[in-house]
Amino acid sequence: MVKLSNVTVAYGDRFILKDADFLIKSGDRIGLVGPNGAGKTTLLRVLASEEHADSGQALIDSGTVIGYFSQNVGEMQGRSALMEVIAGSGSVYEIGLELEALEHRMADTSQVFSDADMDRYGHLQTEFLARDGYDLTQRSEEILTGLGIGPDRFHEPVEHFSGGWKMRIALAKILALNPDVLLMDEPTNHLDLESIIYLESWLSSFKGDVVMTSHDRQFMTRICFRTVEVANGQVTSYSGDYDFYIREREIRRQQLIATFNRQQARFAKDEEFIAKFAARASHASLVQSRIKALEKIERITLPPESKIMQVQFTPCTRSGDQVVVMKDLTKRWPMAQGGQHTVFENISATVMRGNKIALTGINGAGKSTLLKVIVGLTQPTSGEASLGASVNLGYFSQYSSDVLDPNKTIFEEVSERVPMSTIPIIRSMLGSFLFSGDDVDKKIGNLSGGEKSRVMLACMLALPVNFLVLDEPTNHLDIQSREVLLDALSRFEGTLMIVSHDRYFLKHLANRVFELDKAVLNIYEGDYAYYLHKSGRE
Repeated sequence: MVKLSNVTVAYGDRFILKDADFLIKSGDRIGLVGPNGAGKTTLLRVLASEEHADSGQALIDSGTVIGYFSQNVGEMQGRSALMEVIAGSGSVYEIGLELEALEHRMADTSQVFSDADMDRYGHLQTEFLARDGYDLTQRSEEILTGLGIGPDRFHEPVEHFSGGWKMRIALAKILALNPDVLLMDEPTNHLDLESIIYLESWLSSFKGDVVMTSHDRQFMTRICFRTVEVANGQVTSYSGDYDFYIREREIRRQQLIATFNRQQARFAKDEEFIAKFAARASHASLVQSRIKALEKIERITLPPESKIMQVQFTPCTRSGDQVVVMKDLTKRWPMAQGGQHTVFENISATVMRGNKIALTGINGAGKSTLLKVIVGLTQPTSGEASLGASVNLGYFSQYSSDVLDPNKTIFEEVSERVPMSTIPIIRSMLGSFLFSGDDVDKKIGNLSGGEKSRVMLACMLALPVNFLVLDEPTNHLDIQSREVLLDALSRFEGTLMIVSHDRYFLKHLANRVFELDKAVLNIYEGDYAYYLHKSGRE
């Protein structure tokens, strides 16, 4: 059992958690939800003993092993990917090394092996068995493979991996640890769809307790059957999954508003009585009684509404019926060791006006490259991709360096794209993407991933577009912002091509699916559910 009691964490005069209670029971699968910056990560850090509360208690049963995956992977160097995962199992790895050393001593007849050594060996072996230590290497290999790092990269130095792949290694370390309580902060970031499905399967068979945050609604709904909201310093539990939480939260809010309104009506009535009879000596005792009664009542306060992003498309002209025509399109990249890597070859397809196309495929299949060829950011090796008549293109890249200038402010970046707009109009548009006041003067290079995503969306929507090309637009957006964007894209009257690992997003949006698989483009003339069924990926 893990329990937080009356925990308070404050940064300066801002309370992140205030007198918060939190309990993890045996078998719990908890999804942590709440606005960005509300304190979900702080709560996880307190549970993992990586941050200490200003007051209150954190109670953890003796011997409980807690594994914590965070977005900060720390330094990784000096080991292969596989050894990094094995070593990340902490005490299990250390016990394995000590057992190995004792076994070497036992085999060496020139050394004395005492009764104390034998007792120590037996104790270590029992603990090693209990934590599945003898399966550690095999378990580590299976998890790495499931997360997209195959046997051909097991022995590659971790320094050779990019930040996103290091995240996968860090996640594999925590899973291989096989802890009693698994804490995960956005585990699906940097994972492709296949890796997300593997992680979902792994967690479904995991015997320990799980507490996690995730912006992937379907992933969290399938794993977590209890939801805990962190907002305004408070921690509130809901005995159901995310869909249940959405419904129940609204019911509770409406009940709170009704109670608040009744209380305000009573206050108004009492205050009117006090004002009317305050000057009359004959009513002095009654007036004082009302005043004392009012002072004793605990006043209900309504929590502030969370700010949410507002997406509004600028009206645009209608494009021609054929938006993109790809004919015999091939793209090859030169390889460092010589030769060329074929990303895709001889693909032909037509994107028609009104299509909402999900572009799918494993990481490295070439999805981003195909989008860049379509929007003209890179040239094909052969073949052509031509835009149709009256097509106005808007492109969102998951790599902000493709689109944004890190040396410009938010205001400068957006205003240069709409030079005819006035300052109030630009500020109003930025406000709809949650940038207000001095926020608009922040440098692009200093923004978080979520802030950069919102700036790119603002830049893209500042101009009238009828063809949207979106490469992972939901990365770094919280669930609420994702749903606002989903609603806007569902109402968008133009044409759309999108790469996303968010299955909920694609299921509610796509009406065609293009799948890149082994340099070939497979086309599915149906929605995302149809694609999953026909491709056998359900």
